[in-house]
Amino acid sequence: MQASSSTDNRPSPGASHSPASSAAAPDAEPGLPIPQRYWAILVVALGITLAVLDSAIANVALPTIARNLHASAASSIWVVNAYQLSVTISLLPLSSLGDRVGYRRVYLGGLVLFTVASLGCALATSLPTLALARVIQGFGAAGIMSVNTALVRMIYPKSRLGRGIAINAMVVAVSSAVGPTVASGVLAIASWPWLFAINVPIGVAAVAVGLRALPRNEPHPSPYDYPSAVMNAFVFGLLIFAVGGLGHGERYGFVAVELIGAIVIGYFFVQRQLTQSAPLLPVDLLRIPIFALSVGTSVCSFSAQMLAFVSLPFLLQNHLGMSQVETGLLMTPWPLVIVGAAPLSGVLSDRLSAGWLGGLGLATLAAGLLLLATLGAHPTAFDIVWRMALCGLGFGTFQSPNNRTMLSAAPRHRSGGASGMLGTARLTGQTLGSALVALIFGIAPQYGPVITLYVAACFAAAGAFVSMLRVAQSPAAGA
Repeated sequence: MQASSSTDNRPSPGASHSPASSAAAPDAEPGLPIPQRYWAILVVALGITLAVLDSAIANVALPTIARNLHASAASSIWVVNAYQLSVTISLLPLSSLGDRVGYRRVYLGGLVLFTVASLGCALATSLPTLALARVIQGFGAAGIMSVNTALVRMIYPKSRLGRGIAINAMVVAVSSAVGPTVASGVLAIASWPWLFAINVPIGVAAVAVGLRALPRNEPHPSPYDYPSAVMNAFVFGLLIFAVGGLGHGERYGFVAVELIGAIVIGYFFVQRQLTQSAPLLPVDLLRIPIFALSVGTSVCSFSAQMLAFVSLPFLLQNHLGMSQVETGLLMTPWPLVIVGAAPLSGVLSDRLSAGWLGGLGLATLAAGLLLLATLGAHPTAFDIVWRMALCGLGFGTFQSPNNRTMLSAAPRHRSGGASGMLGTARLTGQTLGSALVALIFGIAPQYGPVITLYVAACFAAAGAFVSMLRVAQSPAAGA
């Protein structure tokens, strides 16, 4: 792909004319006019819903898929792993590509690829075919997730950026949380291919609207670093296999080899990035203290969330005797409260310190997780519901200010790198959390869910501490 195009490279109402001008004057970020702004954020919300939801719904359908495609349970895991792997290894390369060829082009390209691959998943008649379609679908999802917040920065004026980030954060959080519920609902009335087929009309509609509504940005002129993209894939791929293998009982020798390989390649990868003006791994942004602290906070928070989401069904069903339906209903307050908390927190983030808001939110999440871990043997439904709601309030309060700070700390022409790092931090936390659940359950199966919730509370508390460190940063840095 070329970095010059008479179509996609025109400055839009939401794009600045140069990095210098965007950094110098607040009015260089006016956003899109209404109603184009509303159509554009709708496209972003639809795309991110599809990408995040599809990473969660396949888990519920795995037993059915394995049975229908005559595959073993172990091999069916690749329906999930193939998607997660392709997303993780391509997020940063695609965000870097967005800086060079335009965020709109990468986003719409990812949305088209995701939609076509969804049709391929629905039509798959064997496990290898389905896994291959999921790999392609993952690359499409990475195109969506890599630049979605960079587009939000162009869609909203600087004074209202927190509101746009809040919508995006709310969609991500709710899509992650309700994935199993949506999958159960679809499977109750239709076969598993419909989990993927329903993406097609939504994807087509989003592409059609996006072609008219999404803003264009002036791309960065530096050449694309293909060797770094390959090194990035090996580093994150090996790390995923190592962490996943550790959690699922792989031999320690294999895990050690994978980790050593990731470290060695990672060393040369980072060294190469230090010589680049617009590095694929945003080491230039990680030198900004407020940005680096926000990345750390994000990893801690999503680790805590994933630890809780995976372990809570086991606690409610195996320890407290709840049914699957009761479990789904009792966990619903968490995402429901996020729907209300995230927009409010987004509005507050335009006025208050993200360090305080994030610290307060994650401290609330830690308290909620501790209260869930100490439920006792015979809790009432109300005992569970208000604790779930407290966790949702904490997570919803944290996420919008944290994402806004990460995006605002980056120069406007590096919004793609910041957006990609935001998604990478989230996926890193989720991968670490799911691997730790498997490890804890393997070591202490009887008390695994309770121990996991205590560990999740520790991650949330660590995130609160890191978030509070941002208060010391100057207000100009976006603290």
